[in-house]
Amino acid sequence: MSVCSDQWIRRMAVERGMIEPFVDGQIKENASGGRVISYGLSSYGYDLRVSDEFKVFTNVFSSVVDPKAFDARSFVDMKTDVCVVPPNSFALARSVEYFRIPREVLTICVGKSTYARCGIIVNVTPFEPEWEGHVTLEISNTTPLPARIYANEGLAQVVFFEAKETCETSYADRAGKYMGQRGITIPRM
Repeated sequence: MSVCSDQWIRRMAVERGMIEPFVDGQIKENASGGRVISYGLSSYGYDLRVSDEFKVFTNVFSSVVDPKAFDARSFVDMKTDVCVVPPNSFALARSVEYFRIPREVLTICVGKSTYARCGIIVNVTPFEPEWEGHVTLEISNTTPLPARIYANEGLAQVVFFEAKETCETSYADRAGKYMGQRGITIPRM
């Protein structure tokens, strides 16, 4: 496997619709000149944006977190430009961008350092070959204080790896349960 350059990412986004909408370059200011947490194409990756849709974890029902039987009532749905994640809690969100991963590609997605340096951790599983959808983002606030997450700004960087050989079985071949997800997707069994 080799890491993919900005030229490769640009070509795949344009020719194969790998990232939609695609931002060709780093955006660091909004239309009115205000600073934003950067997003768009970088040297060897793509900084995705978090949408304005969030599911903030709450324990009002004293539930047990169970990935085999997740209670959707454990979240409060919000649509907002700034999401406040409670101390020592988390929220789910989704990317603005819709991804279509080629069969010969695997990605790793990691949180941006601006958030990480504030104790805000972004966890995303790899995007497997031939997976497509909006990325469900898990945002953990590891601090004892409330934390702000800014919608439509950068949250995580996707690094693309191209394999020397194409995989035998892709995510699409397996009919993966998160294939084609739109919006925020909670755990499925």
